Amino acid sequence: MTGHTTARQRLTAELLDALRTDGGVRVVTGEPGCGRTTFLDHAARLFRGGPVRHVRADGVRELDEALRTAGPLLVCVDDADLWDAPSRAALARTAGCIRETAVRTTLLLTVANHRPPPPELADLPVLRLGPLTSGDAALLIRERADSAVDPAVREELISAAEGNPALLLALLRSLSPDQLGGRRALPQPPAGGEVLADVAGDRLPDDPGGLLLTTAAAVRATGEEEADAALVLRAAHAAADAPLPDLLTRGEGRLRFRSALMARAVYATASAEDRRAAHLAVAEAATGQEGILPLLHRAWAVSAPAPTVAASLAAAAADPSSPVPPALRRRALTRAADLTPDEAERARRHLAAAEQALLAGHAADALRLLDRARGRSAPAAVRGGAELLRGAVLLADGPVEDARESFLLAADLLPPPAAARATLGAADAAWSAGDPTACLSALAPTHTPRTLPLAEACVRVPKQPGSQRLGGPPAARVGATAPRTACTQPTNPPPDGDPSRDHRDGMRAVLLARFDLAATPLRRVVENGLHGTDPDRLLRSAAAALMLGDVTSARRAGARALAAARTSGSAALEPRALEYLAYAELRAGRHQLARTHAEEGLRAAERAGQRNTAAHHHAVLALAASIEGEADFVAEHAEEALRTARRHGLAQAATLAHWAAARADLGAGRPREAAQRLGPLVRPGARRGHFAVWMLAVPCFVEAAASAGRPQHAAALVEDFALWAACGADPQAPSQLLRCRALLAGPDTADELYLSALDRHDDTVGDFERARTELLYGKWLRRRRRLREARTRLEEARLGFERCGAPLWAQQAAAELRAGGAAPNPAPAASSGAGDLARLTPQQLRIARYVAAGATNREVALSLSVSTRTVDYHLRNVFATLGLRSRVELVRLVEQEEKTGARL
Repeated sequence: MTGHTTARQRLTAELLDALRTDGGVRVVTGEPGCGRTTFLDHAARLFRGGPVRHVRADGVRELDEALRTAGPLLVCVDDADLWDAPSRAALARTAGCIRETAVRTTLLLTVANHRPPPPELADLPVLRLGPLTSGDAALLIRERADSAVDPAVREELISAAEGNPALLLALLRSLSPDQLGGRRALPQPPAGGEVLADVAGDRLPDDPGGLLLTTAAAVRATGEEEADAALVLRAAHAAADAPLPDLLTRGEGRLRFRSALMARAVYATASAEDRRAAHLAVAEAATGQEGILPLLHRAWAVSAPAPTVAASLAAAAADPSSPVPPALRRRALTRAADLTPDEAERARRHLAAAEQALLAGHAADALRLLDRARGRSAPAAVRGGAELLRGAVLLADGPVEDARESFLLAADLLPPPAAARATLGAADAAWSAGDPTACLSALAPTHTPRTLPLAEACVRVPKQPGSQRLGGPPAARVGATAPRTACTQPTNPPPDGDPSRDHRDGMRAVLLARFDLAATPLRRVVENGLHGTDPDRLLRSAAAALMLGDVTSARRAGARALAAARTSGSAALEPRALEYLAYAELRAGRHQLARTHAEEGLRAAERAGQRNTAAHHHAVLALAASIEGEADFVAEHAEEALRTARRHGLAQAATLAHWAAARADLGAGRPREAAQRLGPLVRPGARRGHFAVWMLAVPCFVEAAASAGRPQHAAALVEDFALWAACGADPQAPSQLLRCRALLAGPDTADELYLSALDRHDDTVGDFERARTELLYGKWLRRRRRLREARTRLEEARLGFERCGAPLWAQQAAAELRAGGAAPNPAPAASSGAGDLARLTPQQLRIARYVAAGATNREVALSLSVSTRTVDYHLRNVFATLGLRSRVELVRLVEQEEKTGARL
């Protein structure tokens, strides 16, 4: 039913890998048309362990014969829900036997999800086939289209199909070559009743009482998956205890379709008159209820332009006091625009709908609405607002140079207050692209979009004591500069001032290395944000705090922005808030917390379609994994960050990803490779990394160069790093500077420099950087035969690395101890009786605990933001390390050791 898609093949291979560890069973289910049969075909082609048997309906005897086959075996049963009840019961007994005895047989069953699940199979583990990714949907179109498909048409078809491969193919069949090529307009909506009926087939039952259509109308209006059961039953004049059609299910006072595609099909195949009647019935059933829903249903009950209805609906959607989520506001404003006859007002409502779509995390929908709002007949302010919003979409998910151009165009079209926001957006885009000249141009006091009045300012500022030539991030990523004296907690009410102007002035001063002028406006930005609840201002507050080096305030602002985004349902702001939190934790040396925020942020960014934000989360995860010594995780996340960075011009994310890979080399004892990776990033030249980030990698390069016997390559960079450390923006920099000087110093001064570095570490949190200094000092002492002192330092380093979860680094310290003639003391976990689990790496332990709690490999992968194949690789290592043969044994071991730990 579907084409050959990369993601489905990958999913099938990962499932087979997961089941291969101890045999297993999966019930594969999903929407009608999702490709369950094709999934089984993929599994049969990819299975290499032995024979494959396809069992027909009611083939109990055939199943028994297949199971007598010796060796690994894959058994595929399609449409198991169509078997009769006794045969399904026999099938369930066979599945239970496979799971309990861990025989080397894999059993894959498919069942439909638009009907109630067979009770006999209810206890078996389920794999739900999700929608196709956009890339795989595009691949399917290329494979199956008979004529060329215009890119804009392709995107509209992908959106209309909502990831359903059968629906996508039906859409292709329904269109003419001229429509596919963009020479004729597409029908609206593209997935109409005839197309959806083609996919639904004979699954659509009769609806004599109208309950199915009424439910479909209720969920259609809101865009949610379920509706209030009492309201729908009242609108359909159905009894509360009436039996439901098989397509519906009820729970906790809510009605929903088992299949979203079937809900669309029921609605689309009904006549327009019946649909309007259903909406009117729901609106009348809601008489007396307040809120936007009754108005929305009345709006769907009319067909012709209705200015009064549109105005009432738009006013309700724009009410800031109403607790309506952005997705519902977007639907209301879109419907209001459809009913608005005045072109200018219709454009304003489309723009407002696009803004709500972006807040809801539906970037593609926002772009389509913006196209409707930017026509020539639209007022300049509306066209400017559309470009401002388009810039925001592209900044999170698109080429950042294109985002900058949209912001600059918006600044030309908008009045001053909104123009200021546009120039800040242009600066953010230039920052992300690593273009300080364009960033300064956007931040000029009098904005002149197409000129560069300060083209050389950021590269010709003379070096002065306590300053450097690098700025900190306006969008708050990692680099930042400001006097340490400015980094205090806000205690007074927020001062007067324009936050946009303050942010602009502070960022500009930072880029010009005028830190004496940067602190005051940036501190006002921090305080104004922290004294409010607006998520966008809180994010600006976090950005300014990172520029000031005030990690505590950055964490507070990020946490409050996250809470505000979640409270308001702003899915677009949630991944950004988590990004600020993750970077602030990295800057504070709390790598495990940074990883936790980045894993959550990556999932949020992927849900919202924000590939650029996801790239930054991948970079954080690569940096955290480089500390933990998980080389495959570093490579996976770094490559994901770089893939988007290369396509969208994200210089900052690319620099962080390369730094993570180099630090992993350093942790694995490969200083020469680390120096080779880092050299282009930190040395002057066209390949130098992002101007606000490369300085953070200098301590790694100095250590790598010195350890590789090439200290002369790092000497000049240490002096640049001294200027960075003097700015006070990085809490770790002063101690790192002393460590770098010690690495390059002669024997007469290195000792004192190492001791001074350790003293400065006492002023900062985080075990990792201190342990690195202890390790290098211990190595230096051992090579000078001061073995007793060396053992003390190396043991402190080993324990510090173990505390922060850096096992490869701890192994380096242990190897140095052994080289000095001392055996490392047993780890605290082992000496306290933590048992076999103490032998696992931090990532292996996380995976083991997830699996022991009943998670599948895919669920673990989603939780840790990695591929299922990576989870399977680590799980096999867990089994090998612990001498286990199945998940059941792993569950028992984890439970036993947790009980032992609780008693201890």
